Amino acid sequence: MKRSLVNEILAESDAFIRSFGYVMPPFAYHSPEALKAAVESDSPSILANRLGWDITDYGQGKFEELGLFLFTVRNGSAEDLSKGRGMLYAEKIMISRKDQLSPMHTHVIKAEDIINRGGGTLVIELFGSDTAGNFDESKGVEVLTDGRLRKLAPGTRLGLAPGESVTLMPGDWHAFWGEGGDVLIGEVSTVNDDLTDNIFREPIGRFAEIEEDVAPKHLLVSDYEKWLS
Repeated sequence: MKRSLVNEILAESDAFIRSFGYVMPPFAYHSPEALKAAVESDSPSILANRLGWDITDYGQGKFEELGLFLFTVRNGSAEDLSKGRGMLYAEKIMISRKDQLSPMHTHVIKAEDIINRGGGTLVIELFGSDTAGNFDESKGVEVLTDGRLRKLAPGTRLGLAPGESVTLMPGDWHAFWGEGGDVLIGEVSTVNDDLTDNIFREPIGRFAEIEEDVAPKHLLVSDYEKWLS
């Protein structure tokens, strides 16, 4: 993805999020230089816990068809998770555009509530796992949708209207997209690790490769190693 496109998506996404009354935390609007200064002074957790902007085309260069906007608002640590106490949770705000696919994947550690915060219908295609945790097209899933336990056949496409949510557990394979319009999505989960805990059915990248055609307006979490470390 070109950096100019990333900058454009950031501005569009921020406007879309604000249209639903959700406002980003202050560090979201730091310039690269201001973010670096904050991390080096009193905000090292932004880097350590990978808080911030995340725009991906899964390395395929087709963002409109295959992609996702995310912002990690808060995130605990793997150390706390291993101890079973402390900050064991994470929160993201995301945008799935109309007919924009987030490909089939699962998590080994993370359980997550996926919440339609507004816009179109969020469609989630669901499959279960075999005994080793691998994708199994013959297995369905049992999920909670706002407290209601539902047994779903393999390949069920669950539609979530604004205000509705689903709880996905490790081993629940899922792909999703917006239907009828762009969708603002909330995610509340156990500690999030996008470096190791995204298992895709097809061999695909988690992060976009950025072509630096202009200067970044804000850094992505995938920029942190280069810009902040």
